[in-house]
Amino acid sequence: MSGGEFHVHGPHDHEIEHAAAHGANDRISGRIATTTAILATVGALFAYQGGLTQANAMIYKNNAAIKKTEASNQWNYYQAKSSKQNLADIGADTADADRREYYRTQSKRYDGEKAQIKSEAEKLEKESLEWDHKSEEQMHQHHRWAQATTVLQISIALSAIALLTRRNWLMKGIYVVAAAGFGLGAMAAAHL
Repeated sequence: MSGGEFHVHGPHDHEIEHAAAHGANDRISGRIATTTAILATVGALFAYQGGLTQANAMIYKNNAAIKKTEASNQWNYYQAKSSKQNLADIGADTADADRREYYRTQSKRYDGEKAQIKSEAEKLEKESLEWDHKSEEQMHQHHRWAQATTVLQISIALSAIALLTRRNWLMKGIYVVAAAGFGLGAMAAAHL
């Protein structure tokens, strides 16, 4: 370096220089690099799946809220028809004899309309519950994908430590942790 500056190499810099100088003879670096690349690729796929299931969960939850609102609107409509039916019943009880039949007919009409409205409201509530259930399933699957991704990230971090320390036992640790990550990924794919 020029100008009398002072430069200190960190352990990672030293390992990179060592790998460059002894690359052909350094089998552990090659194994770690290959393992890390595979783990990073699989981890990226797991992360994608995690994001996809999270997005689906939000869409399904939104659909549930829409159906719940539609059901609430139907129940409000049902209540309005009930109020009209009550007024018609009062009219039938208090009106002159010639108007009583008109109010009774109106009350029966409102009663029939209420049955149809109630059926629609119950159908919408059922659909809302189905969307909620789908959302919960997607969130559970999202959590599994996130767990799998996290465990693979830990195994990648172990790879860096193994590269720096050159400890063979850490390589075994990488494989054990990676296997756990793959297992969680398999559970996510199987919806467990």
